[in-house]
Amino acid sequence: MTRKIGIIGMGHVGQAVAQQIITNGYTDDLVLIDKNKSKVGADALDFEDAMPNLTSHTNIVVNDYAELKDADIIISTLGKIKLSDNPNNDRFAELPHNRAEVKKVAQKIKESGFNGILIAITNPVDVITSLYQQITGLPKEHVIGTGTLLDSARMQRAVGKGLNIDPRSVTGYNLGEHGNSQFTAWSTVRVLDQPIQELAQQRGLDLDQINEDARMGGRYVIVGKHYTNYGVAAAGVRLANVILNDAREVLPVSNFREEYGTYLSYPAVVGRDGIVEQLQLKLTDEELYKLRQSAHFIMEKIEEAD
Repeated sequence: MTRKIGIIGMGHVGQAVAQQIITNGYTDDLVLIDKNKSKVGADALDFEDAMPNLTSHTNIVVNDYAELKDADIIISTLGKIKLSDNPNNDRFAELPHNRAEVKKVAQKIKESGFNGILIAITNPVDVITSLYQQITGLPKEHVIGTGTLLDSARMQRAVGKGLNIDPRSVTGYNLGEHGNSQFTAWSTVRVLDQPIQELAQQRGLDLDQINEDARMGGRYVIVGKHYTNYGVAAAGVRLANVILNDAREVLPVSNFREEYGTYLSYPAVVGRDGIVEQLQLKLTDEELYKLRQSAHFIMEKIEEAD
């Protein structure tokens, strides 16, 4: 069966996503879309120049929304990252610009007849994911944001470094908004087959500092190079592969939770049909409070975006 992915927005993140997909041969057909025609055309040619030295071939189409009709997945990476390069690490600084762009793009996606799974990376991702779902009319379980899949990875990286182990050996989740109101749900985190709180006491880990490192990880990268791309691209590509392969993996992604009335990050089983099953974590009272606060904040911003 032929696999087909569309990427909308060929900035730093879109390029990184496309490069991972092409280099690893994750799709047969790739549709690249960007307002800057010369830029996206140059990217396509550059990728085609790379293919003779790769182990797989990818057919590339440029700036044709009609080609999205039979795509399995669309990945939204559009944005204006320089708006997020601010002292407050405020992802909502991008909202006015990205809201206007997403409204136009979502309408074109709808008109194309696309009926696959839409992955939003565009910030502020929980609000943008909601906006895409509303305009395209796709089922809620078919519109997913990368959410705290990246923040959870940042937490794993920080814990792994603190314990000198591979971050993939750390399990657990950051929840809520992909933004300043997200938090590490320490009750879900296990490492070396132990709850993290017990190990932290034994090894002298500062969990508050690790939580801050996860929350502000993007800020540290932006200070150094004025944008982030590799970490979130890896999250987006991982999510796309889980969908393509019907892997049914549990991931902390932005999905619509009825009990909170909004999109936010909470672990769910993800497969070819998008959100296949939602989990129900046994959180502490403090974590539940933080999650409700985060949901409330997201809902306020969604109302502003309408």
